[in-house]
Amino acid sequence: MTTTGRPTTDPELIRAWICAERRALADFLDDLPDSDWSRQSLCAEWTVHEVLAHITTSTRDSLRATVVGIVRARFDWNRMTADQASALAARLTPAELIAQLRDTADAHRRAPGAGVVDPLVDIIVHGQDIARPLGRSLRPPPERVIAALDQVLGSRFYGARQRVGGMRLRATDADWTHGAGAEEIRGPVIDLLLMATGRPPAGTARMEGTA
Repeated sequence: MTTTGRPTTDPELIRAWICAERRALADFLDDLPDSDWSRQSLCAEWTVHEVLAHITTSTRDSLRATVVGIVRARFDWNRMTADQASALAARLTPAELIAQLRDTADAHRRAPGAGVVDPLVDIIVHGQDIARPLGRSLRPPPERVIAALDQVLGSRFYGARQRVGGMRLRATDADWTHGAGAEEIRGPVIDLLLMATGRPPAGTARMEGTA
């Protein structure tokens, strides 16, 4: 397995990108009409409002709150995040959550076991979870998406090895390839990232496979 395109590993640069992406998403969400907040996102069983609530938990919750949450969820991480998102969305309006996202954009908290790049994956992917079902365009710079994609492909947490193992991925909007399989999947890096994290091709996705 090989990856071409030099991955970015500078922690300060990654943190600056995370902050910029959070603020960009807050600006994007400012314009959503009320009717969009109850729409289904790309995350199963989460509305757009609940995805935003989930995003803000990563910038505001302390380690203690995370430990308490995981114990209450009987050590089921997915259940804990779902419960937290639903409860927070029920308590706070979209405008309040947007303000929190903007105010805590430079927070450096990470979930237990998460690396420096994982919050970048989180904000980029969840931004697409919101934008694409609404038919809206949210396009992070390719270099940021590549850093997130390299993290996803190199981690066991996201399940990307099961989804794209044995394939060759080739970006059509950047000098980036990954893998050496007989089957090649081509597309913009943001579409490759969504595929690697288990999202279906949707919206502006243009994928093609060749044997």
